[in-house]
Amino acid sequence: MQPTRRRGLVAVGMVAAVVLSACASGDKDPTGTMPAPASAKAPSSSSPVPAAGPTHEPLRGEPQIVVDGLDAPWSIVFRGATALVSERDSGRILELGADGGTREIGVVPGVVHGGEGGLLGLALEGKRRLYAYSTGEEGNRIQRFELAGKPGSLSLGKATALLDGIPAGPNHNGGRLAFGPDGMLYATTGDGGQGAHAQDLDSLGGKILRLAPDGRVPQDNPFPGSYVYSYGHRNPQGLAWAEDGTMYASEFGQNTWDELNIITAGANYGWPRVEGVAGQDDFTDPVQQWDPGEASPSGMALVDGTIFLANLRGASLRTIPLADTSASTEHYVGEFGRLRDAVIAPDGDLWFLTNNTDGRGSPGPDDDMIYSVDLAER
Repeated sequence: MQPTRRRGLVAVGMVAAVVLSACASGDKDPTGTMPAPASAKAPSSSSPVPAAGPTHEPLRGEPQIVVDGLDAPWSIVFRGATALVSERDSGRILELGADGGTREIGVVPGVVHGGEGGLLGLALEGKRRLYAYSTGEEGNRIQRFELAGKPGSLSLGKATALLDGIPAGPNHNGGRLAFGPDGMLYATTGDGGQGAHAQDLDSLGGKILRLAPDGRVPQDNPFPGSYVYSYGHRNPQGLAWAEDGTMYASEFGQNTWDELNIITAGANYGWPRVEGVAGQDDFTDPVQQWDPGEASPSGMALVDGTIFLANLRGASLRTIPLADTSASTEHYVGEFGRLRDAVIAPDGDLWFLTNNTDGRGSPGPDDDMIYSVDLAER
């Protein structure tokens, strides 16, 4: 497929590969320090072949290029109709312009890039508060910035530290930020390459965290005085909520299973004691799992009863109907290379972000790119 460049769809007022190795993408941990997961019988949905079910065609038309020439991009958020994109290695935050170009609104200070670390997830509260997850000298941290100016001249204010000391490493840094329907800020953290962090409730690694927008610990968190919302995670990087408030998260496995989980407060998802479906009362099993070479799921979006999941090693956009979370369908397999993020744009289209310049892909001359595709009639 040769997608056309999307003209006029990023206008002001409505802006809307083959993998060499990838621990962040669900491959074997190069340090060899991870304990072997307990074996588990796979559910029927674990096969790379989509589970049987009703025809599910949530996409229509051909993907179109929104912007190209990005350098290891990681996250997309929308300030009204204006898209902002983080670049992992440079620490830059870019504003997408009406002509398909980009302009730098600022650089997150103190970003230390190495391996999978750097500037990762972004989240917005209204139009003036931007939150960023990044790697610094003392580990991963969450900062808040004030945004000044108008579209076309946005600028990044000074950083306010909300949370630091999140375990960091050359791999497994987590990094996704998202505001939930409860108005709280959620953050996915990886185990930093040390599996023991995930089961240690005194560690912020290998968790999904829940913060008030000002950085305080919410009083109704499941563990008093702790940011920890759920634990036993290896390297989760996708967050989304259904209309009924159900929270979903995607997670990179190691050698056996990647996961799609329903997240509940205080639950233990097993890593490193188990990977994938374990059938043990102490752990919450995923609702679907995949071989890491077929998936390696990162960012995700959820709209109108469908999860859209960006796959890195699998080099595909996966769709999962909430009506049957054991089913899934892969789209564009191998056509665009590694996919890092998927978001719903203000005009209702789906945007997905390639990640071929992150050191593990095979970039083309115009990589990395953001593509837009129409969703089926809803």
